[in-house]
Amino acid sequence: MVAPTVKLNNGYHIPIVGLGTWKSKPGEVKQAVVDAIAAGYRHIDCAFIYGNEEEVGAGIKEKIDDGTVTRDDLFVTSKVWNTFHSFAKVEEAIRQSLKHLGLDYLDLYLIHWPLGYQENTELFPKDADGKFIYSDLDYLETWKGLEHCAKLGLTKSIGVSNFNSVQLQRILDNATVKPVVNQVECHPYLNNSKLIQFCKDRDIVVTAYSPLGSPDRPWAKPGDPVIFEDPKLKELAQKYNRSAVQIILRFQTQRGVVVIPKSVTKDRIVHNLNCTDFDLSEEDMKYIESFDCNGRVCALDWVKDHPHYPFSVEF
Repeated sequence: MVAPTVKLNNGYHIPIVGLGTWKSKPGEVKQAVVDAIAAGYRHIDCAFIYGNEEEVGAGIKEKIDDGTVTRDDLFVTSKVWNTFHSFAKVEEAIRQSLKHLGLDYLDLYLIHWPLGYQENTELFPKDADGKFIYSDLDYLETWKGLEHCAKLGLTKSIGVSNFNSVQLQRILDNATVKPVVNQVECHPYLNNSKLIQFCKDRDIVVTAYSPLGSPDRPWAKPGDPVIFEDPKLKELAQKYNRSAVQIILRFQTQRGVVVIPKSVTKDRIVHNLNCTDFDLSEEDMKYIESFDCNGRVCALDWVKDHPHYPFSVEF
């Protein structure tokens, strides 16, 4: 099956289910992309910092070359990393991603985080004490860089990721081109309802990253809760004759939120796509909303003192 799409504020459409590639290891991600496109995925979510865009590109090329899809059938996203926040660096970064992916253009380019790191060093610049070295660049300058890339035809749409409502409003107040997407962490333990409503009111689509709570995140500790093992969700899964994973993904897609679950396992890739052909009752949607416990797993606590740290306001 091919996932339904959501219309963006510039007229383009984004498939509501995409393949996430964060933490997909080299040697695995090319096959994951091949399997995903064969299964019906048309949306691939990438980022420069994931370090696997060349393999993603090889997977895309294989499925274009064998006639399964054309480039126009696909929706490919990438993101500008924190060490490329100055105006000139944004174009340099997108051109690097395009080269890695083997593409002439992206469908969507995002500011990965509102916070900038020192440029022209390494991707995770740290001082002698192991503390991140920040830049004082304003993300409004980064946004101008994205607008410039859109003007050059390097990307069809532009947006942000990990922006709170205050930061997003500031972009809207200063933008020439309106962001189409805000990609944020979102799952039943962090349902982000207020931010989603804020974005909907401004015709901005929300994409949920880590929609399954990212149990394989590098900093996960033994004993951390795993969302899809929650007995309440397993009970719901039984009721609908689905898996807990499909219930979690349907919770998002039913409220118009795009999901990008990551997997490199063929069966799971197919399984994750099949989450839009049933409906949860209004009562069960509200029930899942009640699981929220502000359970953010990507809090980036180690950069909390950055002036543009996004998680120090309510939403």
